[in-house]
Amino acid sequence: MSRYTGPLCRLCRAEGTKLFLKGDRCYSEKCAVGRRNHRPGQHGSRRPKETEYGVRLREKQKMRRIYGMHEAAFRRFYSMATRMPGQTGHAFFQLLERRLDNVVFRLGFASSRRQARQLVRHGHITLNGKRANIPSALVRPGDIVAIAEKSRDIAWVRDNLEVARTRGVPAWLELNADRAEGRVLSLPTREQIDVLVNEQLVVEFYAR
Repeated sequence: MSRYTGPLCRLCRAEGTKLFLKGDRCYSEKCAVGRRNHRPGQHGSRRPKETEYGVRLREKQKMRRIYGMHEAAFRRFYSMATRMPGQTGHAFFQLLERRLDNVVFRLGFASSRRQARQLVRHGHITLNGKRANIPSALVRPGDIVAIAEKSRDIAWVRDNLEVARTRGVPAWLELNADRAEGRVLSLPTREQIDVLVNEQLVVEFYAR
């Protein structure tokens, strides 16, 4: 399966907003969106007229890129959301937030979701005391996500934990930085998800 290997800042500029794909750089003055606030390319400064389809497509692409997923996996999660009770958009967000790689990022073990996925893939994360290497695994309330004991001495992991102490974690998670572990307290609500995406437009895109 193909994966994007180009500049991550280019994706943020294409969507016209910060997607927080490069961790701490996105919070600094080096962020490309702040320095060059127009789309990439020769004609990026132009503002083409967008159709209703284009608006929904851009919102879907923005959401998919934030969570760093391929289209097939993203659509599979949407299909799961359509079978859940309540509003499809809220259920979709909840499923994406429950992914193990996202929880690792939310707990501050990694500075970005891409880095979190690398931690999981390389066996540095445990779920309820057992080694977990599947980024798309879904966590449940009561689950404990931790950094494997042998991996806690990695320099950038220690740095991330120090930042997490001050930055904090979402209310549906609990972090114990001293033990390098976190607990899932509850399922996230829409109000607890700080992703600036209109999920209704994403639902309309797939339901068309």
